[in-house]
Amino acid sequence: MAEQWQRRRQILSVLNEQKTFVSGEDLAKQLGVTRATISNHIDALEQAGVGIYSVKGKGYKLEKPVPLIDGDALVHQIDNRCFYFDEIDSTNSFVLKHAEELKSGDICIAEYQSAGRGRRGRKWASPYGSHLYASMLWQFPQGMAQAMGLSLVVGCSLTAVLEKLGLSDVAVKWPNDVYLEGKKLAGILVEMSGQVDGECQVVIGTGVNLSMPTTAAEQIGQPWADIVSQQTLPDKTEFAIALHQQLKADIQAFEQSGLSAFVERWQQVDLYCDKPIKLLMADNVVEGICRGIDAQGALLLEVAGEVKAFVGGEITVRKVRLN
Repeated sequence: MAEQWQRRRQILSVLNEQKTFVSGEDLAKQLGVTRATISNHIDALEQAGVGIYSVKGKGYKLEKPVPLIDGDALVHQIDNRCFYFDEIDSTNSFVLKHAEELKSGDICIAEYQSAGRGRRGRKWASPYGSHLYASMLWQFPQGMAQAMGLSLVVGCSLTAVLEKLGLSDVAVKWPNDVYLEGKKLAGILVEMSGQVDGECQVVIGTGVNLSMPTTAAEQIGQPWADIVSQQTLPDKTEFAIALHQQLKADIQAFEQSGLSAFVERWQQVDLYCDKPIKLLMADNVVEGICRGIDAQGALLLEVAGEVKAFVGGEITVRKVRLN
């Protein structure tokens, strides 16, 4: 399988560089393989979600750039154990499976997830090479309560890294999404194993849209954004390394000072701060004005002049559309 992906990466390298149609014959000559082999690899890349235009008599062309990580540089520059895959079922599942063998800051990064998932078990569109999929382990010796509000810290970390890239209008949505120009750019999935009152292992999964192909976009049932819609693609290897460094620094601060150290950072980039929203909780709907978060990570909602705190994994936040 590794050899197959190596060949497919070579094909993508040529198509990324050319930016015009490249015939199957030319690809076969450059890679020293048969025309049929090229066709099979193109089919496999399309099945993995890569957008490729195929025109008879002209050849192949990428719908959008497909940024790939330099695996050797990534593993060398990450100052923790780093597992890098072309293909995996789920980066979160990998880290959860090996949690007992890993240390805080160890990370798994992949180019393609065959079973990527988001909050509440929803499928996470994971086309090959187009986005960043990463999962990092962190151990909390005081148990699950110590990790309360962690997804909000991760949202602040992601926002900081994205703003350093030069992106504007980046915001966080409680409890685990990052938005760009009002559309979803990234998601966060925090999963735990261990004891409530003893040491627990937490897996912090992040998915960031870099260059969304049409086939993947058709699977998403909400407005979305990708980095390439606002600016040129960043170096994906450097982006992954910067995110890992920011996450480690922020989680260390979170361990020492709790969520109170991040409340102000969250307020500055809160998508709905001081705006009318509604909370959907099973059959119950509550409307009010968003007033940010508290030091425990609860969403603060002003209802009829009184500020109330809401927390829980089954709350959905929606903006209220004013007539």
